[in-house]
Amino acid sequence: MLSAKRALHERFHRALEIDPNTKPNVYLQMVRSARVLNANYVLELLLSAGIATFGLVLNSPAVVIGAMLISPLMGPILAAGLAFAASDLYLGLKSFFGILASVITAVLFAAFLVWMLPFQSPTSEILARTQPNLLDLGVAMFSGLAGSLVVCRGGGGGGVTALPGVAIAVALMPPLCTVGFGVGSGWNWPIISGAMLLFLTNLVAIGASAFLVFYLEGMDEPEVREAVAPATREEARRGPFAALIETIHMQAAIGDIGKLRWRVLMLVITFVLLFIPLRNSLNQLAAETVARGAAREAVRVLGASNVLTQQLDILSDSVTLRVVVAEPVAPEKVREAERLLIQRTRRPATVQVRKVAGEEELAALRERLRQPAPPPPAPAPDLAAMQLLVLERVQPPIRELWPAEFGELKGYEFGYTEAGAVLRLSYESPRPLDDAARGVLERAFRSRLRLPDLRFAYEWKKAPAPRPAR
Repeated sequence: MLSAKRALHERFHRALEIDPNTKPNVYLQMVRSARVLNANYVLELLLSAGIATFGLVLNSPAVVIGAMLISPLMGPILAAGLAFAASDLYLGLKSFFGILASVITAVLFAAFLVWMLPFQSPTSEILARTQPNLLDLGVAMFSGLAGSLVVCRGGGGGGVTALPGVAIAVALMPPLCTVGFGVGSGWNWPIISGAMLLFLTNLVAIGASAFLVFYLEGMDEPEVREAVAPATREEARRGPFAALIETIHMQAAIGDIGKLRWRVLMLVITFVLLFIPLRNSLNQLAAETVARGAAREAVRVLGASNVLTQQLDILSDSVTLRVVVAEPVAPEKVREAERLLIQRTRRPATVQVRKVAGEEELAALRERLRQPAPPPPAPAPDLAAMQLLVLERVQPPIRELWPAEFGELKGYEFGYTEAGAVLRLSYESPRPLDDAARGVLERAFRSRLRLPDLRFAYEWKKAPAPRPAR
């Protein structure tokens, strides 16, 4: 078993041209890189967090990249991977508390900067880090492998955190500052939870990648452990965890954090817990991509040459496409576009088309608006007012034109029926009017009242005979 493991390490060294003699030096550098209680580390952490926060708020990718280049978070994370690979309990505790202190410091500092700003509007750079998926996990895995290989091949020389930081700090500091933005802008939980999930995804993937590389390199070999044991024990005795180590009596356990299978099981369980939300997010992203592609095809199906705006609303159980056009669209085209969306997205879909006025229609509308508005119609008189108007018009001609020699006029009625105007005359005389008298009288009334179609009705009452004189 040991010979097969040693043969694996040797093949790994030859393939990547790694000098086995540099492994103790790399180990000690990783132990030193896990130190977070020093001025240089804290200064780099605060500068990186400040630059990343302002870059996210300004929506500037270049500024965010600048923060990536000086982020020191790579050191403790790679040290945690080495602790798992080499079964180093002290290095594991040191890395864990270093990462925890770095996360809290970066988030609180970013939250303070955002709280001080006069505006807290999420930008596209911020929103892009709130919906992680399995693709982000893959990016972090490859970044962790690249950073670990750089450390293994670098050996001595320059800072361990600098070179890997260029490759993978892109996935560390910006999500933490996005969490700080969510805290500083009023505890925006969708932003906080999404960005923290992205950071945890990158943290676990980078640590697991470092574990794999350092294990294949043979950092857990007895020769390496014996070479670094004195320095590790001395740092453990004088380090910040000395009191804790003495309290729980784990001096003898330094350098051993359990068997390999239990360490691997811990990483697998962590990956499974992250896999579920990341897979759901990836499925949602895939569904949105399909829906947007189907929406573009649906707009082409509508056949409208002048599409002003289009908006796609994607919900968990439906899709709605709103299109504003400058020309009418046939109803059958709208139904065809809806069928296409339903077929492609496999969920209920609605296409809403709204037409706006074109240039010619707007010009005609402006011309109508320039014309003076017609005066409002006069209010219609009520029946009482109409009665007074009719009496003023009819009463004088009747009194003037009625011949007294025909008899006494007892009363009259003037009104309208479906056939036209009617004048009813009630009179009392010794004998009724003959036809000639009626004709003369009716022509006079029609002429005076200007009603050529005026009809007449007569009510005659015989006058009593006069009494003889005595």
